[in-house]
Amino acid sequence: MDKINQTFVSEFLLLGLSGYPKIEIIYFAVILVMYLVILIGNGVLIIVSIFDSRLHIPMYFFLGNLSFLDICYTSSSVPSTLVSLVSKKRNISFSGCAVQMFFGFAMGSTECLLLGMMAFDRYVAICNPLRYPIIMSKVVYVLMAAVSWLSGGINSMVQTSLAMQLPFCGNNIINHFTCEILAVLKLACADISLNIITMVISNIAFLVLPLLVIFFSYMFILYTISRMNSATGRHKAFSTCSAHLTVVIIFYGTIFFMYAKPKSQERPGEDKLQTSDKLISLFYGVVTPMLNPIIYSLRNKGVKAAVKYLLNKKPIQ
Repeated sequence: MDKINQTFVSEFLLLGLSGYPKIEIIYFAVILVMYLVILIGNGVLIIVSIFDSRLHIPMYFFLGNLSFLDICYTSSSVPSTLVSLVSKKRNISFSGCAVQMFFGFAMGSTECLLLGMMAFDRYVAICNPLRYPIIMSKVVYVLMAAVSWLSGGINSMVQTSLAMQLPFCGNNIINHFTCEILAVLKLACADISLNIITMVISNIAFLVLPLLVIFFSYMFILYTISRMNSATGRHKAFSTCSAHLTVVIIFYGTIFFMYAKPKSQERPGEDKLQTSDKLISLFYGVVTPMLNPIIYSLRNKGVKAAVKYLLNKKPIQ
């Protein structure tokens, strides 16, 4: 019974920016604005991809999925973060932490796969345009998206289950904004080798493999574009990829920094996250979902035309 009492944790305490009280008000205002931009920007992309018949193609279907994913990801953590900044209520229940961890990891894993699917779609469209309608039929691209969501969910379920069944020995202070899995693993008072092994496998499946698909897809795309005789054709082909490539660079740049090398437990007194780690986490968790609709709106003529149609109620030229 004593062992159970020592290892049972009913709730966690999220420190966030508790060490910087003067910054919390500014942080609250900035995050609130970013969250509203995320909801509005991604919401608009979802609406136009559904109601504009010209956008009923695989590329915009995946873009709509990406926008919905960004809304789900931020909504799983940002509202509670905003509440904690205003009310100073920083505790989260054990089950609430598990749910937050699950959705955060699931959305991240799914986004990795979706970005790989989008790169493959661009490869087929540019390198094999005549067979594009056959290869990327509606059944195929819907199945691709479904596999991405299902795989991300299963991966997150495994990682979350392994993390939350660890003993924490009464140590329930998470020096993070949310129940981020690496921050929670640092609290465990048991061997986390299995967690590290499964996370390495997860990194290979959900980070490395999609990145390889993206890399080789764009190598073939660049080769195909370089052989085009028309400068207009080259510009048009590259413009359809530039937005996706920009999102990939931002997304993978931050997520690799956070997850590519899982950290083992730290010694007592050394478990405090560095300020840079918190800022990177914030960038990945809020700034990237905010930038996605902005990037696609600015770099994609189809989206810009659809948004203009939605706002002005005029036919797309």
